Amino acid sequence: MDQAELTTDQVLNRDIPWETYMSTKLISGTSLQLLRRYDHRSESQRAQLLDDDGPAYVRVFVRVLRDIFKEDTVEYVLALIDEMLTANPKRARLFHDNALADDDTYEPFLRLLRKGNWFVQEKSCKILALIVSVRPKNQSGAASNGETSNEKKPFTSIDDVLIGLVKWLCEQLKKPSHPTRGVPTAINCLSTLLKEPVVRSSFVQADGVKLLVPLICPASTQQSIQLLYETCLCIWLLSYYEPAIEYLATSRTLPRLIEVVKSSTKEKVVRVVVLTLKNLMSKGTLGAQMVDLQLPQVVQSLKAQAWSDEDLLEALNSLEEGLKDNIKKLSSFDKYKQEVLLGNLDWSPMHKDPIFWRENITNFEEHDFQILRVLLTILDSSNDPRTLAVACFDISQFIQVHPAGRIIVTDLKAKERVMKLMNHESAEVTKNALLCIQRLFLGAKYASFLQV
Repeated sequence: MDQAELTTDQVLNRDIPWETYMSTKLISGTSLQLLRRYDHRSESQRAQLLDDDGPAYVRVFVRVLRDIFKEDTVEYVLALIDEMLTANPKRARLFHDNALADDDTYEPFLRLLRKGNWFVQEKSCKILALIVSVRPKNQSGAASNGETSNEKKPFTSIDDVLIGLVKWLCEQLKKPSHPTRGVPTAINCLSTLLKEPVVRSSFVQADGVKLLVPLICPASTQQSIQLLYETCLCIWLLSYYEPAIEYLATSRTLPRLIEVVKSSTKEKVVRVVVLTLKNLMSKGTLGAQMVDLQLPQVVQSLKAQAWSDEDLLEALNSLEEGLKDNIKKLSSFDKYKQEVLLGNLDWSPMHKDPIFWRENITNFEEHDFQILRVLLTILDSSNDPRTLAVACFDISQFIQVHPAGRIIVTDLKAKERVMKLMNHESAEVTKNALLCIQRLFLGAKYASFLQV
């Protein structure tokens, strides 16, 4: 059978020749007794054995992986450990028990990560990540996982483990060992490990951030939603680390996150993206970029939905306030542009300010008259009388102030759109539609006396 398709249950059905290993002195008599007591027992019986003497069993497992290299046996012991930790993740603390002080607990898993088949690599990665994540707080970045002595070679340090894991995880993201499970396994482990400062630093140095960006895209299936969630969780953890933020600011991360949050209905995905955007908003030009990408409009839409998570609602409110502060910092034309792009116009002072129009009229030429085109689109799409009235007025201002205003607006087929609004039920709309038509027909020279 292909090792990549092996399941834990299939491996645990094997009979391992423990007596042979004892006769060749690869395991001790005590280890044999423990293994025979544990082997092929029910989950409840194994749980009881672990409750009674957990460190002794873990020590035997680690020593078997240290001393025995036969693939069937290695897979079997990894499956035992995986089953043990899946049933109760808190058992990972057993690997840090004082009873294992003389054992290099990390070394077998780190070695197997580099040399084993996919089943071995996947289990080793999962187990190692869990063991590392529950290590004692006094085990700092440079500490080992046991006591070293002058007679023995130094134990594998926690830094060695974390850097080794990052290297393997980046390799999986670049060229997965398994076509469907390589990337999800790597992302799952990273979403736990990126809480570690050493991992963040190593991951950024290994150029790992760019490997995450293509995975930030709308998802539909359950598996792809989980992968998207864990990828966004990684980005959120990196949003606390300045060197990572520098890369996030210059990549396609922001538009991708906004696209995901617009299309996702999964609350946990929306929450982690909103929290990430909230973190990034105050960094450099990212706040202004968010405004340019029409995030204020997206936040308004999200707030209108029925979310049950209070943390998400609080984060949305905080994000909205932050975006408002960013808009306040923009230049007058930037503010105007945002108002138009959001599609909600009101009689803010700039609309009737002759200085604003004189100073910014050439800005309307940007991106092939993008803002003027959006104003004309609003005439077709908006149902709000105030927005329609202000749009008509602004188009009339463009006609009056821009040297080629009449010609440009005529070429963009504005006349027909404005004419339709002449019979609008709102007097405010008809008044400004009339002004626009008069300026369009008469030209700036003769229409300058027409005021609202």
